Amino acid sequence: MLSADDNGQGGLIALYALLCRNAKFCLLPNHQAADEEISTYRYPGRSNTNRPTSPLKGFIERHKSAQTCLLLLVLFGASMVICVGILTPAISVFASVEGLKFQAKDLHNSVVVLIACILLVALFVLQHRGIHKLAFIFTPIVILWVLLVAAVGIYNIIKWNPRVYQALSPYYVYIFFKRTGKDGWISLGGILLCITGTESMFADLGHFRATPIRVAFSCVIYPCLILQYMGQAAFLSKNLSALSMSFYASIPVPLLWPVLVVAPLAAIVASQPVISSTFSIVKQLHAIRCFPRVKVVHTKRRIPGQIYIPEINWSLMILSLGVTIGFRDTNCIGNAYGIACLAVTIITTWLTSLGISLVWHKSFMFALLFSVLFGSVEIIYLSSSCMRILKGGWFPPVLSAVFLVVMYVWQYGTRKKYLYDLHNKVSMRHILTLGPSLGIVRVPGIGLIYTELATGVPATFTHFLTNLPAFYQVVVFVCIKTVPVPYVPQKDRYLVGRIGPKSYGMYRCMVRNGYKDVFKNGDDFEIDVVMSIAEFIQMEAEGCGTPEGAVDRRMAVVKTSGKFGTALFMSQTSGPGESSSSSSSTIVSSSKSNTLQNLQATYEQEAPKLNYWRRARFGLMDAKCKDTRVKEQLQELVEAKHAGVAYVIGAAYLKAKWNSSFIKKCTIDVAYSFLRKNCRSPAVALNIPHICLIKVGMNYIV
Repeated sequence: MLSADDNGQGGLIALYALLCRNAKFCLLPNHQAADEEISTYRYPGRSNTNRPTSPLKGFIERHKSAQTCLLLLVLFGASMVICVGILTPAISVFASVEGLKFQAKDLHNSVVVLIACILLVALFVLQHRGIHKLAFIFTPIVILWVLLVAAVGIYNIIKWNPRVYQALSPYYVYIFFKRTGKDGWISLGGILLCITGTESMFADLGHFRATPIRVAFSCVIYPCLILQYMGQAAFLSKNLSALSMSFYASIPVPLLWPVLVVAPLAAIVASQPVISSTFSIVKQLHAIRCFPRVKVVHTKRRIPGQIYIPEINWSLMILSLGVTIGFRDTNCIGNAYGIACLAVTIITTWLTSLGISLVWHKSFMFALLFSVLFGSVEIIYLSSSCMRILKGGWFPPVLSAVFLVVMYVWQYGTRKKYLYDLHNKVSMRHILTLGPSLGIVRVPGIGLIYTELATGVPATFTHFLTNLPAFYQVVVFVCIKTVPVPYVPQKDRYLVGRIGPKSYGMYRCMVRNGYKDVFKNGDDFEIDVVMSIAEFIQMEAEGCGTPEGAVDRRMAVVKTSGKFGTALFMSQTSGPGESSSSSSSTIVSSSKSNTLQNLQATYEQEAPKLNYWRRARFGLMDAKCKDTRVKEQLQELVEAKHAGVAYVIGAAYLKAKWNSSFIKKCTIDVAYSFLRKNCRSPAVALNIPHICLIKVGMNYIV
C-alpha cells in the first residue's frame, strides 16, 4: 500500500487525485491541457504510449452518476478519517489513565473521566499554542514506551508461559475458530484494535516517506508489539481472572508507576499525527472545493505540510470530550474506533484497486485479485464489528453521515456557482468594442479580479462597472485553481496571458496550486503576480506571446520560466525616521494622493504586523530592458503597482430557481446558505489584506 503514492503523498485524496489525473472523473469542468505540462502531473514511470481505453474508465467518464458515486465514496472515507481524528485522542488518553483504577481500587470512574478530559483539553490547547515546539521530546517518549511494553512482554513470557510463541502458528488460528465458532468470529471486532493505526501510516506518507515507515515498523514497532501481546497471552494463560485489565495487571510492581506516567505522554504523542492528518485532509478537501472555507495556518515555512486549522482543532476537542464523557467506557469507544478505522481501510483498498487498473495499467484480473485478497479480510472484520453497533459502533456512521452531507452540499453549491459563472460570462469581443478605456475612467493602480473562469470576463466585473464606472489602469483576471497534484513547483505555478491589444492593459493570470499547497499571504502574492506579468511582457517581445489584436479565446497563456530574466528589481524603502540610501536605478514614485498616503501610514501604525513587503518598491533595471516599448510597459506596470493594488472578489448569494425541486431548494437555500454564512470569507481563505479588498455582491439564481 505504501507504494500507491502520489509523488510521495498518501491518503484518500491522493488516490482520488491520481484517478482524476488519468481519467475525466472530476465533476468541476475546469481542466485545461496546459495543466498536463506541470512537471509533477505525470505519474513517475508511466509510459506515454497510447493504450486502449479501459471499459471501466470509459463507463465512469460517460456516466456522471458514476463520477458522483466515486466522489461520495471518497468523501465518506474522508469523513471516517475525521472520525478517527476524534476517537483516537479520546480512546488513547482515556485508556492511558484508566490504569489508575487498577492502582487505586476505590477511584471512581468519574475521576478518571475528569483526568482524561483535562489531558484532552491540554492536548488541543497545545495545538493552538504550537505543539510543534515540543516535537523534540516525541521521539524519546515513543522509544521509551515501545521499550517498556516490549520489556514487560518479555518478562511475562519468561515468567508465565515460555511456550506461548507456538501461538504464532496458523494451526492455532484454525483450532481457535474450530473451538469457538460464532464467538470466535465476533471476537474479531476486538482483535481489530491490534492493527488500528496502519491506515494513519499511509495517510502520513508525505511526512515520513515510505522507507522510514517500513524500517521503523518492521524493525521496531512490530517486534515490540508482538512481544507485548505474547506476554499478555502468557499472563492470561495463568491468570484468566485478570482479563478486564490484563495489560496493567501483567506489569511488574516496580514498573507500574513508570508505566502509568509514560502512558498518558505516549497517548498524547500517538494522538498528534492523527490530529495533524485530520488538519491535512480538511485542507485537501477544501482545496478540491469539498469543504467549507477554513483558516489554514502554516506553522513551519520550512516544512510544507505542517498546518493548523483553528476551527477544526476546537471542533475535534469538543467532539472528543463529548465521546469521553458520553461513553465513559473504553470498550464502547474502542468499538466505534475499530469501525471507523476499518471503513477507511476498505475504501482505501477499493480506490487502490481502481488505481492498479487505471493508473498503473495492470490487468483487470490483477486489480480484482488485489481487491478480493485484501477486501475479503477487511469485510470479515467489518462483519464482526457490525455486531457491536449498539455498543458504541453506531457513532462513526452517524457522525460520518453528517460530515458527508456538509461536504457534498458545499461541493454541489460550489459547482452550481461555477456553472452559473460559466454560462453568464461576458464575451471578450463585447468588452473590447468599448475601446482601450473600456468606456470608464481608468485610475492609477492594479485591480486583481478573482474568478474561477479560465476564459471570458466574469459577471462580477461587468456588475462592478455598471454600478461604478471606474477601474484601475492595469486589470488582471486572477484564476486560482487546484490541480490534482500534491504540490505545483514554483516555476509551473503562474500562467500569464494578455487580453486584447496592449493599450487595454488587461491580463489573465492563472495560479495553479496543488491540493497540499498553502496560499501565500497577500503581499507575497502581489510580488509574484507583478514579476510574472513583467516576465510575460519580455517573453511577448521575443515573439512568445499573443498576436496583436487577439481576444481572450485565442490568447497564448505563457508559462513563466525565468528564461529571459526579470527587468524589475525590488528594494526596501525607508520607514519613518530612517535614512534612505541612494541607488543608481530610478525607482518610480507612487502616484497616490497625499490623503491616501496619510491613510495608509495611519493603517500601518495601527497594524504593526503589516507585512514587510508593504514597504517594498520596484524599479527598472536598464541593463536588462533595452526595448523602448517593453520599457514603457514595464514602467506602466511599476507605476500601477506603486499606486496600489486592489482585490475584487465576488460575494455570491445563491438562490434556487422558483421551479426547482423541494430537495434542491433545501440544499441551496437552507443548507448551502447556512454553510456560506458561517464559514470563513473568501478574503480570509485567500489571505487578502482587508484594506485592499473590494466585494461585489451578486445574486445567483441556480
